[in-house]
Amino acid sequence: MQREFLKKVAKQYPREILEPYDVLMDEFGFDTLCSVVDYLGGATVYIPNKRTIFKGCLEQEALKEFANGRSTQYLTQKYGFSDRHIRRIIKGS
Repeated sequence: MQREFLKKVAKQYPREILEPYDVLMDEFGFDTLCSVVDYLGGATVYIPNKRTIFKGCLEQEALKEFANGRSTQYLTQKYGFSDRHIRRIIKGS
């Protein structure tokens, strides 16, 4: 179905859009929601929390701070990693 037609009817009948997609459309916009639906429509998708998605980035930043003299105690508090996890990051570098 053509996107412009859907956009028109969605504006006419906003209360007919299923939850939680109405909230997603308000948050991200019609076009972004349609792009996600085109890409993932019909699939069951698990979306992890931000911490899981960006864990590797946080680990690299903690490693950099350790190399610049930060203590493991400071890093555990700042990044919420256990002391054991911080030491594993350092050992693996």
